[in-house]
Amino acid sequence: MDVVAGTAGHIDHGKTALIKALTGVDADRLPEEKERGITIDLGFAEMEIADIRFGFVDVPGHERFVKNMLAGASGIDLVLLIVAADEGVMPQTREHFEICRLLGTLAGMIVLTKRDLVDEETLVLAKQEVAELVAGSFLDAAPVIAVSSKTGDGIDELRATLADAARKLPARDQALVTRLPVDRSFSVKGFGTVITGTLASGEISEADELEILPDKRPVRVRGLQTYGHSTKTVHAGQRTAVNLGGVDRGDVGRGMILAEKDALSPTQIVDVRLEVLSESKKPLRSRQRVRLHIGTAEVLCRLSILNDTNEIVQGQSDFAQLRLEMPVSAVPGERFVIRSYSPQVTIAGGTIIDAVAQKHKRKDVPEAKTFLNSLEVSKDSVSRSRLFVERAGESGASFSDLQAAMGFRKELISEGLEENVRLNAVVKTGNYYLSKASFESLKAKAIAEIKRHHAREPISKGMPRETLKERVFSFTAPEIFKGVLASLESERKTRTDHELVSSADHRAKLSDEETKVLERLRAMYGGDGLEAPKLEEGLLEASRMTRLNREAARKVFQLLISAGDVVKITDDLYVSGKALTNLQRRLSAHAAATSDRLVDVPKFKEIAGVSRKYAIPLLEYFDREKITLRKGDKRLIL
Repeated sequence: MDVVAGTAGHIDHGKTALIKALTGVDADRLPEEKERGITIDLGFAEMEIADIRFGFVDVPGHERFVKNMLAGASGIDLVLLIVAADEGVMPQTREHFEICRLLGTLAGMIVLTKRDLVDEETLVLAKQEVAELVAGSFLDAAPVIAVSSKTGDGIDELRATLADAARKLPARDQALVTRLPVDRSFSVKGFGTVITGTLASGEISEADELEILPDKRPVRVRGLQTYGHSTKTVHAGQRTAVNLGGVDRGDVGRGMILAEKDALSPTQIVDVRLEVLSESKKPLRSRQRVRLHIGTAEVLCRLSILNDTNEIVQGQSDFAQLRLEMPVSAVPGERFVIRSYSPQVTIAGGTIIDAVAQKHKRKDVPEAKTFLNSLEVSKDSVSRSRLFVERAGESGASFSDLQAAMGFRKELISEGLEENVRLNAVVKTGNYYLSKASFESLKAKAIAEIKRHHAREPISKGMPRETLKERVFSFTAPEIFKGVLASLESERKTRTDHELVSSADHRAKLSDEETKVLERLRAMYGGDGLEAPKLEEGLLEASRMTRLNREAARKVFQLLISAGDVVKITDDLYVSGKALTNLQRRLSAHAAATSDRLVDVPKFKEIAGVSRKYAIPLLEYFDREKITLRKGDKRLIL
C-alpha cells in the first residue's frame, strides 16, 4: 500500500524536524534552507511501516512560501497538522488547515510538537485550541499526538497512528486517465531530464509514450523510480521520479502535467463549484482578479459568478466560471484553492465541474447552471458521457472531445457510450456522437431543405449533395452528414442518385410548356442518330415556340441526361444513349470480324455513319470510357 502524507503548519513549528525524527531524512535540501534554518521549497522523505510505504511531503510554513506549500498539498492522502505546543495555533496554522480542507484532504491527525518544552497544563491548552480550530471538519475526530522530535518521545505512537490511519483510507478512484502534476524538474548527468511528482491517477510504465501539458509536448518514459528504487511501473498514489526522453530540462517544470497522450486538452475556461471562506474579508465578485492554485500550478484568472448577484458571500458556495490568463489541464472533480491577487491570502476553494467549458453570456447562465447541476451529481460514465454529448448539440462530440471533457480512461468512456447507444439516447456516426434528439433534428432540417429545393425546382431530379451539406451541415464533421443521409435513406425518406439527393416521393412535375420543350428535345437528341445539333442551338430551337428561355430549357434537358436518354460527349455535343449503345455493338461486331481489333478514323466514320466532325469527339469519348484505346492514329477496340 502506498500513501502520501504531507505536513501543514506555521513556520518553525517543527515540521522538518518531525519528518527527520520519523524517517531519518532531512527534507531541507537547499543550501539556503540550511543557512536560514527554514523550509523554503518542498522536501521529500520515505518510510515503511509493515506493508505500508509512506512518501512524506514537507511543506514550508512561512507565509511567503504558501504557493510552494500548495504545490505539495495537492497530492496528499493524509495530513499531519503540526502545531508547536509552546506557541499554539498561529496564522499559517489556520491557513494551512483551510487549504487542506478546501483541497478535499480525507484524513489526517494533529501533531503537537516540542512536547519537551511545555508542561501538562500548557499542553492541554494547546490541544483545546487545536480542537476549536478543527471542529466540524475532517479533522474533528482525528487523533492528537504530542511528540518531541528532539527526545523521540511520542514518535513510535505517531508511527502506529499513521499506519492505522493509512489502512482506513478509501480506495483511490480508478476511473481517471494517467496524470502526474510536476513539482520538480532537474537534469541528471548521463540520464537527462527528470521530473518528480505524486502520480494522481492511472499508471506509468517504462517506454510509455506520454505528453507534457499544457504544451502537448510528446515525451517517452526512459526510466522510473519510486521511493529511491528503480521500477518498471508506478501507480496512483506513489511519489515518482520519471526520466524523460524528448524534452529538455528547461521545457518542463512545476505546474505542468505529465499525462496520457491525447487524453486531456489545455483550457483557459473552467466551470467550478466555488466556496468562499467564512474568514474572507470580502465576498468574491465577478471580474475580480485572483490566483488559482490547481495541482502544482499557479495561474492568474478572472471570476465570473454564475448568479443574479454576481457575487458569493463569505461562508457560501455557488457556481462560477474561471477565465484563466494561461492554459491549464484539469479533470472534473479536481480540487483547487483561490488566493487573493494582493495581498496573497487564501480566500476560497472548490471543485472543477466542467474542465472544458465555454464562455457564458449572461442570458445563458440559467441553462449553464442546469447543466452544471446535472454534471455535479453524475458520477458514472453513462450519465456523464450522455450529458456532454447532449451539450455538444448538432455539432456532435468526437471520442477525443469526450475524453478531454470527462477525464476518464478510454475503456470506461467506450462502455458508457455503448450503453447510451444501446438505450437509443445517443447515435454514433463515424467517430462522432450525437444525442438522439440532435440527430433527429438534423434529419428534419435536411428533409425540409430538400423539400424547399423541390418547391423551387419542381423539374429537378434532386438537390446536389454539396449544396445540402453547405446549407444544413456546414458546421458539422463530414461523418455526421454521411450518417444523417444514410439514416434517411435506410428509412426510405430520401434517395440518392449519383450526387443528387431527393425526397423518396419526389417526381419531376412539368408544366405544359415544359412538356412541349421536353418532347422537342427528345426528338432532337433521343433518336437513333448520332449527329445531334449543338446544345445551345437545340435549346434555342426547343424553347422558341414557348415562353421558356434557354436556361429553363436547359433544366428540362437535364431530365433527359439524368434518365440516361441523352449522354454528354463534349460541352457542346450530346447524343442519344440508345444510339451510343447501338454504335458500341457495331464496334464489337467489327472487332469480332477482324484479327487485329483496330479501327482508324475513316473506318469508324463508316461504322458510325457520321462525318469527321462527330467521329473525333465520339472516339475521344470512347477512349475516356475505356471502350477503345488509342494506338497511334488507330484505336484498339477493347
